[in-house]
Amino acid sequence: MPLLLDTGVIYALADRDDAWHQRATTYVDEARDFLVAPVTVLPEAAYLIRERLGAAAERMLVASLAAGELGVEAFTAADLRRCAALLETYPVIGFVDASVVAIAERLRLRTIATTDRRHFAMIRPRHVRAFELVP
Repeated sequence: MPLLLDTGVIYALADRDDAWHQRATTYVDEARDFLVAPVTVLPEAAYLIRERLGAAAERMLVASLAAGELGVEAFTAADLRRCAALLETYPVIGFVDASVVAIAERLRLRTIATTDRRHFAMIRPRHVRAFELVP
C-alpha cells in the first residue's frame, strides 16, 4: 500500500536539522511502503526546501522524483470538487491539505505521513473513521 506524504514530511526528510527529521526518516525506512506525494504538495515542498536549504537541496528533490524514488499522484477534477467541499466544511485548512485528503479518499488510504497533526486530526474522511497520522 502506498504511503501518502504531506509537505511537512517531505521537508523533514530533506532537512537533517528539522525537528521531525529523525522520526520521518526512521518511519519511512521501516515502513517500506511506496512513497507517494500528491502533485499539489510538490510546489510547496520545493519552495520550502529551496528557501531554507538551497538550490542544491531542491535539485535533489527533483532528482528523487525523476528517479521514481517518490511517486507523484495526479490531481483530478473530482479531487478538486472534493477540495471545494472540504474547504467549506473545514475553513481552517488550506487547499494543499484539502488536496491531500481528497487524494487519500480517492485512493482509499487510511494513513497520511504528515507533521500537521492539528489540521489532519480534525478531518473526518469519507472512507474511514479517521486518518492514521504518522510518523
